[in-house]
Amino acid sequence: MSKALKFFFLINPISGGGQGKKIFEVLPEIMQSMGFSENEWLAEFTQKESISEQISKAIFKTETLIAVGGDGTVSAVFSNMMHHPEKEQVRIGLIPLGTGNDLARVLGLYKPYVEKGLLYLLRRLLMASSRSFDIWQVNGKMALANYFSAGIDARIAHDFNKDRSEGKIRSNSVISNKFHYVKRFFADRNYFLKSGKLLCHQQNGEIEQVNLANFRTIIIGNIPSFASGTNPFYCSNMADGILEVVCAPNLLAFLGAIAIGNIPVVGHIYKKYFLRSYKVTSLELEVLPGEYLQLDGEDLTESISKKIQIQYGFQVQMLALGES
Repeated sequence: MSKALKFFFLINPISGGGQGKKIFEVLPEIMQSMGFSENEWLAEFTQKESISEQISKAIFKTETLIAVGGDGTVSAVFSNMMHHPEKEQVRIGLIPLGTGNDLARVLGLYKPYVEKGLLYLLRRLLMASSRSFDIWQVNGKMALANYFSAGIDARIAHDFNKDRSEGKIRSNSVISNKFHYVKRFFADRNYFLKSGKLLCHQQNGEIEQVNLANFRTIIIGNIPSFASGTNPFYCSNMADGILEVVCAPNLLAFLGAIAIGNIPVVGHIYKKYFLRSYKVTSLELEVLPGEYLQLDGEDLTESISKKIQIQYGFQVQMLALGES
């Protein structure tokens, strides 16, 4: 059965310092200029209390759902899609307005938006082809599209979100957010995992158990981008049913993964021979209650079980302009 709408835009009105509201205002003119009639598309602002119902409605009504916001906005879409058999028929697009925008970077969407603007990106996005993209399940309830982590980086994300909720961050601009992340790093630089156990079901069929006590962080990645474009993952592929797991036992290893990972040749050698990592088909992670955790940039501290299972979920079709 054909869908009633070609495009459904779900717009986070506060992402990017309120850019979502501006996009909502200019969409009618843009869509008309591209030859789409009013009955072929729809745009709505996301509502925190009803976003799940909004996503469900969009999946049922449209051929292509475009999330306008940060990684958290599109992550909410994926989590909702876990419960819908219609998901295989819906293409997913993204207009990046968040701070990290890691998913948009690997789909080739971030650079065109930053360098050439909304109109250029939207015109290309609406005509773009789609590519397969893995979605993973966290405890069978939440979707993992980008990464999951525990340790110093999750602590930084937690404190950043806390500062923002308490009004300590004066601006919602991307630059201001990144500056505050740097401040949080220096404030939290001594943090480490007090305890933890990781069980990796590896691609080669072996099972590896890792004691995470005193480790600085563990990063579990589905895409070759982490924390605003760094890449600590060795030969990552987002449509192969494999997750990359990076374990950093000390601050030097963590900083090396973040700072060196993107450097041609040197980064490849460092990640292959000097960084402790695994390729897994599923994993179990156990941490102490109250440990700092994040999923796709969203703070999960104290909102998820101390025992975490991550396994393959399904694939979606993502609009893409190529990899960065």
